[in-house]
Amino acid sequence: MGEGRVGRGFTRREFLVTSLGAGAGFALAGCGGSNSDLEKAGSGGRSYNGPKVKLAFWNGFTGGDGPFMERLVEEFSSKQKNIDVSMNTVDWAVYYQKVPAAVQSGKGPDLGIMHIDQLPTNAARGVILALDDVANALNLKESDFASVVWNAGVYSGKRYGIPLDIHPLGFYYNKGTMEKAGLNPDEPPQTKDDYMAALEQMKSKGIQGHWMSPLLFTGGLTFQALLYQFGGQLYNEDATKATFNSQAGVDALTWMVDVVKEGYSPKDVAQDDEFTAFQNGQNAFMWNGIWNILTLNEVKDLEWGAAPLPQIGTQKGAWANSHNFVIMNKRGQDPNKVAASKVFINWISERSAEWAKAGQVPARNSVRESQAFKSLKWQPKFAEELPYVQFTPPVPGIADVYTGSLDPAINEAVLLKKESETALDEAAGKADQLLKENKQKYQAA
Repeated sequence: MGEGRVGRGFTRREFLVTSLGAGAGFALAGCGGSNSDLEKAGSGGRSYNGPKVKLAFWNGFTGGDGPFMERLVEEFSSKQKNIDVSMNTVDWAVYYQKVPAAVQSGKGPDLGIMHIDQLPTNAARGVILALDDVANALNLKESDFASVVWNAGVYSGKRYGIPLDIHPLGFYYNKGTMEKAGLNPDEPPQTKDDYMAALEQMKSKGIQGHWMSPLLFTGGLTFQALLYQFGGQLYNEDATKATFNSQAGVDALTWMVDVVKEGYSPKDVAQDDEFTAFQNGQNAFMWNGIWNILTLNEVKDLEWGAAPLPQIGTQKGAWANSHNFVIMNKRGQDPNKVAASKVFINWISERSAEWAKAGQVPARNSVRESQAFKSLKWQPKFAEELPYVQFTPPVPGIADVYTGSLDPAINEAVLLKKESETALDEAAGKADQLLKENKQKYQAA
């Protein structure tokens, strides 16, 4: 899924670029707003009877997940008389930079995939079309999907994404390392007491059992999961003020820091070191994304398991993101291509059990309830988290608030350079200013 990858969805550089909303690209896209004629083209995805069209479908599935989507695309095209889909994959960082400008020029993709936290920014900039017509024509409703992902696809009263999957943070455990420490490899700890007891036992055997990353992958995702577990939120309800410096936030970050201070983790864990150490048996417990399943399956002689995140706080909670289908508001777009794109989206969505094999949890309830999904070894374990996963608020530019404020604070605290409460308070001040600037910027769009 990206260069420099060690089993993750995409590189840290890519994540930062996508989180920053590919700012330069969005400026190029201009403030297009919605295009109601295009949005209503066709029969909402039920069928397509127009002239033959060739659709350009872009995404960032450049890793092991790519072939799964490619096979679905080829199967779809082979069964259509007048729709041919061509798939183009580029690293997510490049994708989010290129798409807005390409759409504006009329030479870009007809449809694509976007992460759910990118939908509001792209919608506000007029890069993507509203898809209420698709949802209405196919009678798609909240009860057909995991509620959290269905509701997160709405911005300013309109739906901009049809959810394909959910990829949450989960708990990986190295069975061999657990055995070496005298722990039961078939009973991964799921409570705070059991987790801390396991870390202490490993420490007594000279094993640092949880390598705590000070970086977004995976420290930043860990903080967000813990924040939810302690009952906190990143921002207030309308995302005008940061709330991650609440007591819940302090408790979350303090726990992370204490894992380092108590010697359960090395200090100054570099990018992906926790993943490398997990594979070679130095690290026993790893909080990481579902996308690692494919990579870990390929590691020879590695005995590992996966489970929902342990509950460290007062309730269950987990970070997650989601891939959503989008249709581009391309300059000079042929309405027939929009109509055909809707048919493609519906077809793939209904067959997302095959996509789940690429290491994802399908967004559709019917697919998650199918035997095809339930027969997978680890994905159903991650699916257990769906009742309590959370996404960032559907506000334009929200991702760059995180990278411009909270990300550096977590880094300083986990590196033991700044006290948790101080770091979070300073970051909240920066975040409030960025939220204010974003509101002005996107209101003017």
